[in-house]
Amino acid sequence: MRLTVVTLIGYGEAGHILAQDLVVQGVQVKAYDRLIDTPKTRAVLEKKAAMSGVQLFTSAGEAVQGAALVISAVTAGSALAVAQAVATTLQAGQVFMDINSVAPSTKQAAHNVLHVSGACYVDAAVMAPLPPQRLQTPMLLGGALADELSLALNALGFNTRVVACEVGIASAIKMCRSVMIKGLEALTTECLTTARHYGAEQEVLASLHKSFPSLGWDADLPHYLISRVAEHGRRRAEEMEEVAQTVCGAGIEPTMSRAIATTQRALVDELARHDLHYADLNPFDWQHLAQLLRDRKK
Repeated sequence: MRLTVVTLIGYGEAGHILAQDLVVQGVQVKAYDRLIDTPKTRAVLEKKAAMSGVQLFTSAGEAVQGAALVISAVTAGSALAVAQAVATTLQAGQVFMDINSVAPSTKQAAHNVLHVSGACYVDAAVMAPLPPQRLQTPMLLGGALADELSLALNALGFNTRVVACEVGIASAIKMCRSVMIKGLEALTTECLTTARHYGAEQEVLASLHKSFPSLGWDADLPHYLISRVAEHGRRRAEEMEEVAQTVCGAGIEPTMSRAIATTQRALVDELARHDLHYADLNPFDWQHLAQLLRDRKK
């Protein structure tokens, strides 16, 4: 498999990082993002693409033509729609790699949609934030062509590993992990915001550090965990809804997953209500944010 031309559907943070690093490897990179349809964001996308040597298209159908590999890097809520949108354009011999954080059933539905085109669907799970490791961020792959794709990607500097020959296993690993990771973020947000209200955060953090001294509760960990919710809570809430679907598929009531989605979304909704933007909160300090929100409620 020779990945000389790669298309990114979704040119946000993940798509931009992958595109930049692939261009450096000598790959021709094309991209489409639905924000190009909005005049306010189109200029930003065009500038970002031009600076990275990426060819930007005004439709997904145009962008995928001639690409050996199409990488879908959109939000969880748009993942299946993207597969449906390109199903009539993709052809036999092309590979569609779905890196979106969605339930195994969503990946399987996308696989079924694309099957009629003759293109090969590969389920991919990105197991950590792309920054700072970029292409070296661990990815798990599954699908009929996963072994061949893994070799081709790793030759370009990726860090992929095949975990299954069928679609859905890689996604299930990511979804189960998200219960813990996104859950810890949500728990920390609720715990420390409440502790701050009662003036108890120092004692709470000291107790957490005593119980788990290696995690960094007395240092940067609380800031990092809550910053992830403040910056990506809406996208994470969509992912947790897919996690809830995954849990339901196992015959288990997704009580925690649904609560995590609610908590992740609640913080970004509250920021929006008070006209606060994550970009204006750097360097991020969770205590400063909690105080800002408390002051604006008065």
